[in-house]
Amino acid sequence: MSRVAKKPLVLPAGVQISSTGDLVSVSGPKGTLSTSIPHGVSLEVSGQDVSLVQAVGASSARAGTLRALLGNMAQGVSVGYQRKLELVGVGYRASLTGKDLNLTLGFSHPVVFVPPAGVTIEVPTQIEIWIKGADKQAVGQVAAKIRAYRPPEPYKGKGVRYAGEKIVMKEAKKA
Repeated sequence: MSRVAKKPLVLPAGVQISSTGDLVSVSGPKGTLSTSIPHGVSLEVSGQDVSLVQAVGASSARAGTLRALLGNMAQGVSVGYQRKLELVGVGYRASLTGKDLNLTLGFSHPVVFVPPAGVTIEVPTQIEIWIKGADKQAVGQVAAKIRAYRPPEPYKGKGVRYAGEKIVMKEAKKA
């Protein structure tokens, strides 16, 4: 069994876990998330502690992955996840129209991004975007999709970047 799976998962206050068949659900103040339990792994819930039991001969990677997913789900439904994006470039800006994100990124047309269910987008300033939600994978995927519209280029550093991301700048051609 993997080292990650051997460590019991302690649920935060206000978080409930339930399993029915091959589906496990984690619910808390920020919502409910669920995932499937892989073959050869079972859950033992005792109060706020969750332990994983692996069948003999089953892959240990599945148990460790499930334990990590359950930990991420428990943190998501109790505290939530957030990614911050920055727009760097002259004329690059963001705004919200309802729930849709409007981006002006130097194209001939504005880019409109519709967030999926469970993910909220906030624009505190024209050059900042905050992506929030309970599902870590969904928040990261939305941030990656928005960044992919105009990734930072290595000569001037213009584009959409994660907050705190360092861009390795290239030196321009010399005559």
